[in-house]
Amino acid sequence: MHDLSLRRLVQIFACLVLLSSISFAQSQGRVRLEKDIETLRNQLKQKEAEFLSAAPEDCAQFAEFLRQPGTGMARLLPREKYRQKLSVREGGACYSFTKLSNSYDHDPQIGLEQDSLVTGFAGANFGFLASLGDTPLESVSLENPSVQYLATLVTPTVEPEAREQQRRSSNEIVIGANRYKNRLPATGGTFILRSVNYDNSDVLVAFRIVRRDNDGSLILLWKKLREFPTPFLTRP
Repeated sequence: MHDLSLRRLVQIFACLVLLSSISFAQSQGRVRLEKDIETLRNQLKQKEAEFLSAAPEDCAQFAEFLRQPGTGMARLLPREKYRQKLSVREGGACYSFTKLSNSYDHDPQIGLEQDSLVTGFAGANFGFLASLGDTPLESVSLENPSVQYLATLVTPTVEPEAREQQRRSSNEIVIGANRYKNRLPATGGTFILRSVNYDNSDVLVAFRIVRRDNDGSLILLWKKLREFPTPFLTRP
């Protein structure tokens, strides 16, 4: 009887040891999985950053221009093609000239969808685009007559007036030979952009589409013409 009780105690102890080992192995396995997930997430971010950047040959071609302050290169991916493929919000179809980011979460000022350039994305934010045709980017400045309307535009600080600018940007404003609108065909050439994102940025930029890649993405060469004070909106 004593031997039977002892054997049962030994069996119970062995089961406890086995369960403890299994629990420890599972715990260690979850720790390894968590580390693997973090490693893969970092690798994905790195790969997406490479995928979104301009090609080295593009940067080399415009190296002299890019040495100037307030200049850069960006890639816009077609939203309808990459929105569900990349982890970056809106699939790299947006770009911020102030945050230097392709994420919709980081103050987007220009976007590409259905082969059109778009601006003004959320809330009372608005923007105007104008095409300057084949005008060299280097020659575009605040003194350019086509830039004057956007350079002198006073940003509204109350919501009804901001909504009115939104409506005007959708309908198009024509001044001389220029059409100012929040959406224009991405047909190439040089463009100017005034983007107003309340609580974030108000910027005037000139950019040129220097290349269209095989996947439909656009390579932009850009320079900031002016940054205005950050706008804040009073809502009724």
